[in-house]
Amino acid sequence: MPGPTAEDLKAKRGFIDAYFEEGETMRTACSLLAALMIPVLSAAQNAPPAPLRVAASSLASVEVHLNARRIGNQWYEEDASLSGPSRIAVSYGQPHARGRKVEGGLIPLDTVWRFGANMATTLHSDLDITLGDLKLPRGDYSLFILYTRTGYALIVNRGTGQWGTDHDASKDLGRVTLASRAMAEPEPSLSIYLVPDAPDPKTGYAELRGALRIKWGTTELTTSWRVDQ
Repeated sequence: MPGPTAEDLKAKRGFIDAYFEEGETMRTACSLLAALMIPVLSAAQNAPPAPLRVAASSLASVEVHLNARRIGNQWYEEDASLSGPSRIAVSYGQPHARGRKVEGGLIPLDTVWRFGANMATTLHSDLDITLGDLKLPRGDYSLFILYTRTGYALIVNRGTGQWGTDHDASKDLGRVTLASRAMAEPEPSLSIYLVPDAPDPKTGYAELRGALRIKWGTTELTTSWRVDQ
């Protein structure tokens, strides 16, 4: 069998030279790319960390405790064998005005307002109560407020655990008219109070009733509450 010709050897040598030349070109390109990447990586390592997407918010609650618990039709004084006192409690996310307009701003006009911040404001009662003129069996509720040009109303809703803007009107139990008055000193943060009546001087005991007070901006809203016996 005849060996390779001179032309064959020349072609093979050309292929080998081209291979090594291509390899050298690739090595040069890689070195250049690495040189360009060093400043980029260095800048990334030295860049300040991105700010954490973490927000702070205020939560607040107010409670009235009664040192007895009603079971069936009978009252039992607080005792270790029972689960503690009876509670009426309002829990809410507490917004702050921080210089913003409250009435007609943070509390919108002619729109159901979430009555707080974040999750819906809740009312819990271990007792049957009357809020304003609305009777409520013991249980848990969500509260909203409607502000109109004719005044304020508290909306009691049987839904619970929802976001504050998720108001389902089909679950409304009723509305309570709120009395309002202008305050001389503005309240910078939404503040809710459950104030029991003072004791009767003759007996030393108070009636199981009181006032719900809501303060924010330059407005105080009030209604009554009482325990149904």
